[in-house]
Amino acid sequence: MTATEAHLSGVDGSLRALAEAVLLPGFAGTTAPDWVRARVAAGLGGVVLFGRNVVDDEQVAALTAALRAERADVVVGIDEEGGDVTRLDAATGSDVPGPLALGAAGDLRLTAEVGAALGARLAACGVTVNLAPCADLTLTQDDPIIGVRSFGSDPYDAAAHVAAYVRGHQRGGVAACAKHFPGHGAATADSHVALPVLPRTPDELRAAELVPFRAALAAGVRAVMTGHLVVREWGEDPVTLNAAAINGVLREELGFTGAVITDALEMGAVAGTLGDADGLTAAAVRALRAGADALCVGGEVADAGVVAGLVDRIVAAVAAGELAEERLAEAAARTRALGTAPGRTTAPSSAHRAELGITAARRAIRATGVPDLHDPLVLDVEVDPTIAAGYVPWGLGEHVARLVPNSTTLRVDAAASADALGAARSASAVVVVTRDAHRHPAVRSLVSELVRTNPVTVHVETGVPGPDLGATARIDTFGSSRPSLLAAAELVAAACAR
Repeated sequence: MTATEAHLSGVDGSLRALAEAVLLPGFAGTTAPDWVRARVAAGLGGVVLFGRNVVDDEQVAALTAALRAERADVVVGIDEEGGDVTRLDAATGSDVPGPLALGAAGDLRLTAEVGAALGARLAACGVTVNLAPCADLTLTQDDPIIGVRSFGSDPYDAAAHVAAYVRGHQRGGVAACAKHFPGHGAATADSHVALPVLPRTPDELRAAELVPFRAALAAGVRAVMTGHLVVREWGEDPVTLNAAAINGVLREELGFTGAVITDALEMGAVAGTLGDADGLTAAAVRALRAGADALCVGGEVADAGVVAGLVDRIVAAVAAGELAEERLAEAAARTRALGTAPGRTTAPSSAHRAELGITAARRAIRATGVPDLHDPLVLDVEVDPTIAAGYVPWGLGEHVARLVPNSTTLRVDAAASADALGAARSASAVVVVTRDAHRHPAVRSLVSELVRTNPVTVHVETGVPGPDLGATARIDTFGSSRPSLLAAAELVAAACAR
């Protein structure tokens, strides 16, 4: 090899190392595949864990220890919001209520305690950055993806809870990540499958959606995740690919100096809208050029070939002058800063988490007009979960059955309601349980039919509270975590005991 060839080889090697350092892919399995370990050893920024990677806390701790044995400063991320979106408890349901329930409880100290408990648990599992909390607001009933993941609709109330959560969460050394900048709550499309255009002006965003993000920054949040959202006055590119949004607003106007993490680049709102057969790799280069630092991939795409293709494309972009090497180096440095392993932390016991969870759930729950009940029929009306939440066990029936032995449980699909209506006709009382009924016409129709069929019908809504559907009584849990469902079951049991 000549001196020139050696120099070029060294330059290419350093560029490849920088390109590796900005990537946070997912992978399949509950142990790290050989390709992941090898790339971590060679400089891969880190990984993001999903429910498919989790058995229990001990297994996650072993997995992260194996990664850290390859390189001490590897970034380990996870999407552990609590409530409806959980990875550690995907098999059982979260043991703490989610943001909307915490907002409804209205106790900032309690929100900080929940954030701290989750942070300590994640630290004990070896996680370095949690892709939470959502700093989004609930601004429209047509929102298909945020819902109970938000602390609420009032910008200042939500901001106070976001700040409390961030401060609590980061006590244990796990970085929090406020998402989805500049706020997804006014969108009526799901960015997993389509590109939402926010019906908001920059001034409207400053007065509402940006308020919780400002609070997160003031609380010292170490990372911010971009949303795949278009704000017309910032240009036609989604925020993840938009320098005016990232550099102009988030960094210059709001003063954020930490790591900017993208939402998953393979989502339809980005990779699926670029008109490019190689949309994912094109999105990676454009996101870096716009000011993003860490690139998340692997919610749906998780293999060695994808990562290799991304590295090749980023290196080629620098060589072609599409992406400045200085920008890539800056992004790599900010990403690496998220790889600091948490200090030795003792996770809160499951008993402590259970007590904290039920306390928050009881304070959050709202009930009106619940009558005396006798041997109720509990109808759990199933709908498909959001893509963000994925499948997590749900339903009130099993919780009521433990507390009220003479109750009956039926799990139904709203589109096939004959069995539900038949059972309701002969029941002494009906407890119908829904999740975001306002978003599902068939569910609303079924609840209305049940109200006409049985004079004692209690409607339990476990999602975002929607319109009154005429039931005898209403219970709102503001989420479907295990403690939220248990708190509702307690109310039903108390009505049965009167």
